[in-house]
Amino acid sequence: MKQKIARWVMFNWWGWKIEGTLPDLPKYIIAVAPHTSWKDFPLAILLRAALGLKASYIGKESLFKGPFGWLFRLTGGYPVDRSKRSNFVDAVVDMIHSRDTCIIGLAPEGTRKRVSQFRTGFYYMALGAQVPIVLARLDAEHRTIGLSAPFYPTGNLELDMEQMVQYFREAKGFRPERSIFF
Repeated sequence: MKQKIARWVMFNWWGWKIEGTLPDLPKYIIAVAPHTSWKDFPLAILLRAALGLKASYIGKESLFKGPFGWLFRLTGGYPVDRSKRSNFVDAVVDMIHSRDTCIIGLAPEGTRKRVSQFRTGFYYMALGAQVPIVLARLDAEHRTIGLSAPFYPTGNLELDMEQMVQYFREAKGFRPERSIFF
């Protein structure tokens, strides 16, 4: 029932479309971009429900404190303390290895603010866990969500990043001026 309602809201009421399909794999990382607005989060949660996807996500630690912290945990979030250097990538790799199924979503920009390049943690998580990355392109202008075929990191960060960035290049987020692509 929850999935039917989410699908109706997402596709009929809000008018979004999906291009591509998610892979039938037990483990992968979903990199969602561009991340330019608070609206990206409810859209991603609704999309997850509409697709019946059992996925977790990674978010900044401050989201998990205060009056709404419970909501982020309830919806499958894992906090990241970005203020200290830690072995977070290794911890996520270990978590992926310890589970039979594990799908993790995150924003490669790491913030809604304009940045000059993607952060690399998601790449090293996928490389270390030997799982693919699925690219999810949010295009608010055309109300489409593009889903790529699974992308397996090769270990050549520069080449792999350029290929992934190319996939996102045409998408316009809710706040295009915050995107690394404009």
